Amino acid sequence: MNQKPSNAFVAASWVALGAGMIGYLIGLFRAEMLLNEKGYYFTILMFGLFAVVSLQKSVRDKLEDIPVTDLYYGICWFATLLSISLLVIGLWNATLLSSEKGFYAFSFLLAIFGAITVQKNTRDNQNLTVNKKEEKEEKEQQY
Repeated sequence: MNQKPSNAFVAASWVALGAGMIGYLIGLFRAEMLLNEKGYYFTILMFGLFAVVSLQKSVRDKLEDIPVTDLYYGICWFATLLSISLLVIGLWNATLLSSEKGFYAFSFLLAIFGAITVQKNTRDNQNLTVNKKEEKEEKEQQY
């Protein structure tokens, strides 16, 4: 069943991605830590976002019988779990207040959730557009 995601869900997905990323980055900008520490946390955010988008695409490709190698699928899962693990390890060893650690953890999770849902919505809308074009072409060929 191909159904267009509601505008509310699309908007909520973008808000989740934006709030997670912007909150994380503002927290990072305002943090009193060395530049190399900020770079570490920034890199983890970017790595995590890329990993979950790639994982979501791989999962969706498999569901739609589009070939995905097991190696790539495994790498996507590994990268996703690695980004989360690196954040946990970094926060565990950081000299931050518990509230700051929680802030980074939850804004990271919100950002990667938002990235997954934005990718899902983009894919759903793309499939609907392709399906509508195909239906239109079939109708034109019938006449």
